[in-house]
Amino acid sequence: MRFLITGGAGFIGSAVCRRIASDPSNFVLNVDKLTYAGNLASLKAIDNLPNYAFAQADICDGQTIGSLLRQHDIDVIMHLAAESHVDRSIDGPGAFIETNIIGTFQMLNAARGYYESLTGEKRDRFRFHHISTDEVFGDLPFDSGIFTEETPYAPSSPYSASKASSDHLVRAWHETYGLPVVLSNCSNNYGPFHFPEKLIPLVILNALDERELPVYGKGENVRDWLYVDDHAAALHLVATKGVAGESYNIGGNAERRNIDVVRGICAILDRKRPRKNGASYADLINMVTDRPGHDRRYAIDASKIKRELGWSPAQTFDSGLEATVDWYLANDWWWGPIREAQGYERLGTLKVAGAAE
Repeated sequence: MRFLITGGAGFIGSAVCRRIASDPSNFVLNVDKLTYAGNLASLKAIDNLPNYAFAQADICDGQTIGSLLRQHDIDVIMHLAAESHVDRSIDGPGAFIETNIIGTFQMLNAARGYYESLTGEKRDRFRFHHISTDEVFGDLPFDSGIFTEETPYAPSSPYSASKASSDHLVRAWHETYGLPVVLSNCSNNYGPFHFPEKLIPLVILNALDERELPVYGKGENVRDWLYVDDHAAALHLVATKGVAGESYNIGGNAERRNIDVVRGICAILDRKRPRKNGASYADLINMVTDRPGHDRRYAIDASKIKRELGWSPAQTFDSGLEATVDWYLANDWWWGPIREAQGYERLGTLKVAGAAE
């Protein structure tokens, strides 16, 4: 099959590109604007393959997207391109509205025009797969509830509101214009090639630099964690086997408090890269002011995708976290230049503050 993957130089997108392009019977066109979080070094393993190509383009440019669809005879669009960092959305929501809402609108219009030109098996095979987040569902109590595909939307941050808007647009293009879409909403991803501003890589790298490990509030916020390669496998299934008009929740069955995630990273580093002074990395933990609109808990019910498509995560959280730490210890060639350019300021406080998260 022939795939166009938007945001393929990002964290999840690059994992999807690597997975799908590893099968020589597939063709992958990676379309990415290469904003701050896009990194072609994440595609090093596949960038010389004959069934992989890259196009630098903006998803807000519908004309270019339409041309790429026709030029490369695409069967499946996997739309991952998005501004995705909650803290950045608090400090600067405009980019999230532009990319996540307007960009998705342009993608849908380009896909619709292309789809309406198809005939026969090519038309039957076409899918527009929109990749979204569990954050569109809002907040859960600590002790009850779980997100299903029928959970009402209640976004809390500019980021999650922009993703909720894009989800609604995708469903509207299916209902109004008959565009064959599938949707998926995932829990928090982690793993190799994760941009260093996110919690898990930031804690790993701050620890290695002997810097404070900032944890919001009391560290009691709970997330369901999903290893990125498990997510990529699920997305491939949804894109190729999912039923048009359906949505699928994808989670790792791994709820953890933020403070326990940080302590888990510290324990792994204590074993693998002990501090010179003999102390635990956990001594570097620093509780900092919580961010505005910080949802207490997310939890995914992934039973539908397991039941209907046969997917379940291969990694436990413990095995995935250890593999992630090992990857960061071994791959400073990838994260070093990013870390140097990014700096260490904390985002999402409505003002410039001292620690990063």
